[in-house]
Amino acid sequence: MNMLSRSLASGIFLLLTANLPVAAQEKFIAWQQGFKAQAVAEGIDPRLFDTAFANISLNRSVIEADRFQPEFSKPIWAYLDSAVSPSRIREGRQNHRRLRGLLRRIENRYKVDSEVITAIWGLESNYGGNRGSIYTIEALATLAFDGRRARYGERQLIAALKILQAGDVSQRNMRGSWAGAMGHTQFIPTSFLALAVDWDGDGRRNIWGENPADALASAANYLHENGWVRGQPWGVEVILPEGFDYALADINNRQSAQQWQRLGVRRADGGQLPDYSDAALLLPAGAGNPVFAVYKNFRVIQRYNNSVSYAISVGNLSDRIGGGSGFIVPWARNAAELSRDQIIDLQTKLTARGFSTGGTDGIAGAKTRTAIIAFQQSIGIEVDGFASQSLLARLSR
Repeated sequence: MNMLSRSLASGIFLLLTANLPVAAQEKFIAWQQGFKAQAVAEGIDPRLFDTAFANISLNRSVIEADRFQPEFSKPIWAYLDSAVSPSRIREGRQNHRRLRGLLRRIENRYKVDSEVITAIWGLESNYGGNRGSIYTIEALATLAFDGRRARYGERQLIAALKILQAGDVSQRNMRGSWAGAMGHTQFIPTSFLALAVDWDGDGRRNIWGENPADALASAANYLHENGWVRGQPWGVEVILPEGFDYALADINNRQSAQQWQRLGVRRADGGQLPDYSDAALLLPAGAGNPVFAVYKNFRVIQRYNNSVSYAISVGNLSDRIGGGSGFIVPWARNAAELSRDQIIDLQTKLTARGFSTGGTDGIAGAKTRTAIIAFQQSIGIEVDGFASQSLLARLSR
């Protein structure tokens, strides 16, 4: 969970932290006893469990925040306004210079560009300024009990208890986001166990403290293990030719740079498309907005956070930290995106017409986009796969 999401959630739900009804709290306490048996069976010391769970309660702000995630619900241009703001760029460049020796050593060790490590740090915690304040055990126990993300919550909760048991962090300092992400680079507990590193050699993988070294190296190791290729771009802004078949712009339709160029795709700045791994075309806000050719490193960023808005933001912020510029084509900010409830309505209507969206979760992801494209093709309108107000209006007729 990145810093932008936490800031918005805390602002919206500041007044929602009061205790839930007594009956819900009693059920939560009963659930804890059942979960304790599971944790002990997976190697957790029962005394550590009791200490970790002492005095926690069902956290209403966690439940509410789980239903509001800006990277999936805000228009991308609004998300980018905060994620890649002038102050975020300026502070990113300052931190990149300040820690250039450390970042250079981390880059050389893990073969991950230092600018993208810095950008992830900026997105996840505003360069360490907002690492989260919610007790991780309470946040994850709430998610595990609440039901919507029970499997996630239980798995992460066991991992968090293992982190406490290993001594990497004290119970008092195990703080993070409502979703259980922790530290400078907001690792979830299972990712921490698998990929966090002790860069400074003090015997602990400390991503929570004032020194960001372990956290930055851990983020680099995460990207490295997921296939990052140093020196290659995440993506470039492109211009599509008149009459281009938007159905080809699909994250799963990867073609060589030569193939896209044969179809008339050009870099927005007039240069040639980089000839690295196969690229996919991405229209995150539909026709009339910036279009990107995205490469393997884009998909690696999505392993950190699957949101398209997040991945574009990390990529663009890393470019800007390295001295690059903003996008050439402006966002059509008057285009009204759908609310979460409206996306659920759109998904329901598409599925009812035989265009399956793979569920109705209120997130316009890849399956929803595929369903939109199929529907647009079926009625002979411009195909861009974008969940818009006009599309919902057509489906509602």
